[in-house]
Amino acid sequence: MDPCRKPALKDGAENGLDPILPLLKLPVYNGPASLPANIFMKVFYFALIAAIGNAMFVYGQRASSTSENPFYFLFLTLAVCIALFLASALISKGQMTTGYIVENQWYILVSGVGFFVTFIGFYWLYNQQGATGYIVYALLSILTTSIGVGLILFREPFNRFHVISGILAAAAIVTYGIGQSRLEG
Repeated sequence: MDPCRKPALKDGAENGLDPILPLLKLPVYNGPASLPANIFMKVFYFALIAAIGNAMFVYGQRASSTSENPFYFLFLTLAVCIALFLASALISKGQMTTGYIVENQWYILVSGVGFFVTFIGFYWLYNQQGATGYIVYALLSILTTSIGVGLILFREPFNRFHVISGILAAAAIVTYGIGQSRLEG
């Protein structure tokens, strides 16, 4: 089995989201055969939650005063994030075992470095270019995450409509660039 491919989740308790999923009344992913007809809505809801969180992060960063040390703001932001994750972990069912940590140590390290790089990139992007620079990040994220990680590493399903959406996202970047050049010129 490919080390990058995770087995399908079987139930809420095994994926660590069991306290959350019943609240959202969303189906649990049990592999390709279990995909509901409204899978887009499931993706939409989770993407909306992430987008709202990202908007909150951008707002806090843009509204805060600048510091000579960019790591100060990010460190304090991450401290709040860790406190919230700790509280969530403590109220979630199941317990974390050292076996889980040992089994996933490489992925934990890669994800932690990814968070660090993401936060640094967001800090520089938003403080130097503003929140509208997020459009460029969105396309690059499609390329690196959806295509690089999803399609290439995990071999997730991909069809012509996904390709069309990628082309439209690229077109959005082109029109954004035109718009920016007209603001500056």
